[in-house]
Amino acid sequence: MTARKIVQRGLWFEEFETGVVYAHRPGRTITEADNVLFTTLTMNAQALHLDAAFAAGTQFGERLVNSMFTLSTLVGLSVAQLTQGTIVANLGFSEIAFPKPLFHGDTLYAETVVTDLRESRSRPGEGIVTFEHTGRNQHGDVVATAVRKTLVRRKPA
Repeated sequence: MTARKIVQRGLWFEEFETGVVYAHRPGRTITEADNVLFTTLTMNAQALHLDAAFAAGTQFGERLVNSMFTLSTLVGLSVAQLTQGTIVANLGFSEIAFPKPLFHGDTLYAETVVTDLRESRSRPGEGIVTFEHTGRNQHGDVVATAVRKTLVRRKPA
């Protein structure tokens, strides 16, 4: 007898519902190594991310996590639950904001609300899903928000 097999995947277009809050777990604790590696790999020489002495003299008193790393991790935390293997493409990002900084040692938690669904007019078998992502630190403070439009596959026949 062959065992039943379940492969983890994201949701098909038909499985999404507007207004549902998807809480993505586990969170991701951000390390100094994460921040320095991402910042240098992306050629971002911003002293706020790399120079501890410089950052100590700012209003923050320490280095900040690169906001592009925060955004990437926020979206990444949603993938397994929402779009793993079902996404066709990201169509765009808008309304990106970083209301509070993220620091080394903070844990980023993500949640997503689906705000809009529509069938693609030009691509049969696919639909457009609009996500509103919110990232919070371990204290519940909002550290990042973004709206993302994606092209998602419909459930196969």
